[in-house]
Amino acid sequence: MSFQAYIDNIQKKTGKTPADFKELATKKGFLKDGNLVVKATEITNWLKEEFKLGHGHAMAVYATFKGKTK
Repeated sequence: MSFQAYIDNIQKKTGKTPADFKELATKKGFLKDGNLVVKATEITNWLKEEFKLGHGHAMAVYATFKGKTK
């Protein structure tokens, strides 16, 4: 599955774009000035619990926080 397919599936499931998740993560204190201030596990656990994402999909969102888009 391509990275874009992961992102598309996440948006279909949650109704949220990577930018939406970034805004939510900033509000939760996971990002400050656009930079991650927590470990990947904290982010993936949040996404799994709150949005019922699987590990691979949670990691795709995390990757967008790190600036990876492919």
